[in-house]
Amino acid sequence: MLKKANGETFTEVVLEVFKVSGMLNVEGDDLTKEFGLSSARWKVMGAIGRSETALTVPQIGRTMGQSRQATQRIVDVMTKDGLLQLVENPHHKRAKLVDLTEQGKKVYRLLDIKQTCWASKGAEDLSKEELETTLFVLQKMASYLGAQ
Repeated sequence: MLKKANGETFTEVVLEVFKVSGMLNVEGDDLTKEFGLSSARWKVMGAIGRSETALTVPQIGRTMGQSRQATQRIVDVMTKDGLLQLVENPHHKRAKLVDLTEQGKKVYRLLDIKQTCWASKGAEDLSKEELETTLFVLQKMASYLGAQ
């Protein structure tokens, strides 16, 4: 049996990540449906909720791996829906910071509880070592791709 070159295996990993990403979007849409949200909107909330500092739209986009324009469209809609608010940025006059409103924080907390249960169930057949190795490899791939 011929040993695959690392490049071939890397490609297979990328294709599997694409597949899993699509599946995660579907799962995310299902998890957020009762709140009238989508995976994309939840990702924006998560980028804000998990950050230690307030973020601008471009920073949220980078965290999510999406363009600034796509992120801006989502932020605009969520601001109109009362889930997000724009606040003054002391470091940049035009680039406002995006924050969760009180309603946004409430929805995010409820989704976090729901997601924690979902993640625990998903992790049942995986060891801590498998999950940590997967995380390490994906972070290394993200670092490589981010440097391109």
